[in-house]
Amino acid sequence: MFEGQDGGQYSSKSIQSIFRSAVKATNSNPWSTPHTLRHSFATHLMERGVNIRYIQSALGHASTKTTEVYTRVLGINSKTLKSPLDTLYESVTFDKSQNI
Repeated sequence: MFEGQDGGQYSSKSIQSIFRSAVKATNSNPWSTPHTLRHSFATHLMERGVNIRYIQSALGHASTKTTEVYTRVLGINSKTLKSPLDTLYESVTFDKSQNI
């Protein structure tokens, strides 16, 4: 995604150094790491209902078992769970003038 100074990849040490500087400059959580961003990315995708296979591919996991860790982070309950029928109904628009 980003190129280093010589056009190649950033080293792990460079990424950690850049991240540490950004955390310090923004007074963010001092315990966060570059992996925190990866974890947040996957969790947000999961919250939005993105297919676990896509998330697996995006993170480069060989197995969905590794990706399933993110499902434990979410508080799934009957209030947040939607039936496919509910989403179907939401996507249909009715024209009241036709008395449907």
